[in-house]
Amino acid sequence: LQRARHLLDGSELATEWIDWSLRLIAGNAPWLERLELSSPVGRRGEPATRSESWRRHAGRSPTAADLVRRLEGLAGRASELAHAMDFRFLYDESRALFSIGYQPTSHALDGSYYDLLASEARLASFIAVAKNEVPVEHWFRLGRTLTRAAGETALVSWSGSMFEYLMPALVMQSFPFTVLDRTYDGAVRRQIAYGAERGVPWGVSESAYNLRDAHQTYQYRAFGVPDLALKRGLGRDLVIAPYAAALASMIDAPRALANLAVLEQKGALGPYGFRDALDYTRPLPGRRYAVVGNYMAHHIGMGLVALTNALTAGTWPRRFHADALVRSAELLLHERVPRRLVLQEPQTARAEEALPDPELERPVVREVEEPGTAQPRVALLGHMPYTVMVSHCGSGYSRHEDLAITRWRADGTSDSTGQFCYVRDVSAGRVWSAAHQPVCAPADRYRALLATDRVTFDRSDGDIETRTEIAVVPADSAEVRRVTLTNNGSVPREIELTSYGEIVLAPPDADRAHPAFGSLFVETEWHEWCTAVTATRRPRSATERAVWCAHVVDSGRHRVGSVTCETDRSRFLGRGRSTRQPVALDRAGPLSGTTGAVLDPIFSLRTRVRLGPGQSASVGFTTLVSATRERVFELADRYHDSYAAHRALDLAWTSTQVELRELGISPAESAVFQELAGSLFFAEPSLCAPREELVRNRGAQPLLWAVGVSGDWPILLATIDSVDGLPTLSRLFAAHRYWRRRGMMVDLVVLNTHPPSYLQDLQEKITAAMFASSDS
Repeated sequence: LQRARHLLDGSELATEWIDWSLRLIAGNAPWLERLELSSPVGRRGEPATRSESWRRHAGRSPTAADLVRRLEGLAGRASELAHAMDFRFLYDESRALFSIGYQPTSHALDGSYYDLLASEARLASFIAVAKNEVPVEHWFRLGRTLTRAAGETALVSWSGSMFEYLMPALVMQSFPFTVLDRTYDGAVRRQIAYGAERGVPWGVSESAYNLRDAHQTYQYRAFGVPDLALKRGLGRDLVIAPYAAALASMIDAPRALANLAVLEQKGALGPYGFRDALDYTRPLPGRRYAVVGNYMAHHIGMGLVALTNALTAGTWPRRFHADALVRSAELLLHERVPRRLVLQEPQTARAEEALPDPELERPVVREVEEPGTAQPRVALLGHMPYTVMVSHCGSGYSRHEDLAITRWRADGTSDSTGQFCYVRDVSAGRVWSAAHQPVCAPADRYRALLATDRVTFDRSDGDIETRTEIAVVPADSAEVRRVTLTNNGSVPREIELTSYGEIVLAPPDADRAHPAFGSLFVETEWHEWCTAVTATRRPRSATERAVWCAHVVDSGRHRVGSVTCETDRSRFLGRGRSTRQPVALDRAGPLSGTTGAVLDPIFSLRTRVRLGPGQSASVGFTTLVSATRERVFELADRYHDSYAAHRALDLAWTSTQVELRELGISPAESAVFQELAGSLFFAEPSLCAPREELVRNRGAQPLLWAVGVSGDWPILLATIDSVDGLPTLSRLFAAHRYWRRRGMMVDLVVLNTHPPSYLQDLQEKITAAMFASSDS
């Protein structure tokens, strides 16, 4: 308040106020081009009236008397600040309306105006008229179009939100039989009916919704009831804001409180009050809605003031109207419903404005129940810089930018390289994989679920059920593999889990060309305090960048004994053995703990859990990469926490939704792109050229360079001969962008077979479609 009062003493009031606000909040960020007129300028009472109330409660207590003096001083400063605010610089005299804001970058008013009485800005209009800053003509210039809502007459607002109708009513009295009084009642009744029609709790207003940007910040905009609004397209969304119901408690307290109780049952109430919204348009998988988990102080504050008014028969409006300035303009609020009505017909939802089918918004999961398919089916997880490919059998690669973290070979016949987890039933002596590879032991039941945000493997082996979930956290350059074991038997079981991956930390081509040579430069270490193995590649030149990798197992319940490690591949596999039957799995017990400059480095961690009958336990293995040793240890410590895997899986779903919306791709389309990726990795025969054509080929890879194709990556050829093929080609461009985002390099070659012409219409449209889908 002191800073604000100091600024108000200056000669350039408007400019200084705006500049101070921008510096305080966001350093002149582009999105802060407007200063809303819904400021709390009018939310005050006359200081003397409040002082009398405070003195009555203070009695003779010295402490209370001191508090009263301080509060009186604060009230005085607030009163001065409110009286000093001047909105005339926002007033357009030619229109007799307030602009919705001021653009400090161009020093000009915004081109849009508050021109409706049913608006949150009517509080600023009322104060401006009362202070004689604008003529009374302005009040009657505000639009008064009415609509029939739930059988009542109500003013139309721009977006049909509870905020527009009831925010000013927090402090402005409502007089019986007036147009505003009828509007409040009609708007709340229509909001209640709208919720009942949709089979959801009621209360629609501007709020956050279940869409986040790259910084994981919930997005925010106005939502409303279509037939209370002038704005079109509101029927596309269904987002319920608890604070809207709290505002309605001033109009219909019993129904509002009952509605808040329903919202509480649905998880809307949190430790700091009601969360901002329930989003029925963008639900969580397997649910009808998503809880938008942020809290907004001004929404919670409006709700508290509204509930106070409901409980005290309008304390805040009484205080507001005790001010002589407010009473001088009170007659404006006594406006009756006009005899001649200008009615807006209720909006009916158009086909393009219909609420989206939640099934279209939910992730599409590809299910594979038989590991022995003709060729592997794959899922691409994460996005640059950290990406993972996993096949339905459990093999695949992990990459950071252009470096392979673990060894992988594109062999569709064996499909046996990647990062794995072995499961050993200690008492029974049985060994199997968490997925199908590399042990390939037949399961009683096997299922792979390939989604865009994670891969899940479910299998049953006797009384033990194994579920493995794999997800990527690109922000940490980490992948998490959570293995959950369930004992369905009647006796306790001890289960040993052993992870395995062959360390590369080099470009995949370099590893394929000289795997043994590349392994000579890798050193490993064991760190018992965070149960992690770290590995780094010694630079061979001054230009080679440093890279550190860590493999961590988390701490948790039901663990037995200590975690042990192995980083020597020859000790783990044994002579003449493979990953299918390694010598390290011949018997239970600790691994050798070999570390250092081993000839053939791997990471392997072993831990044991004890499960009683019917019990379950989860173990999280995390692989992560960083440029520095310090950062690797920071992340290793984080993922050593037993809840880290759970948090990572939740974050992966949110990150994927953000990515798909940024790319303009639906979950169904992303599933198609992922399915096509498998065909490119393993050369699906049905999509390749006929064998007789391939036999006739006499060219070599250098011939591709002349047309800008490297030949190092899979090639996807698209042939087009007319504009009819442009929609399909556009989706291929979108797929190419999606694959690159997920670390899969593909050469997309477009062959235009349309006869040459001077205009080249088709070629120009192909080029336009290509640029429209590019990251640039």
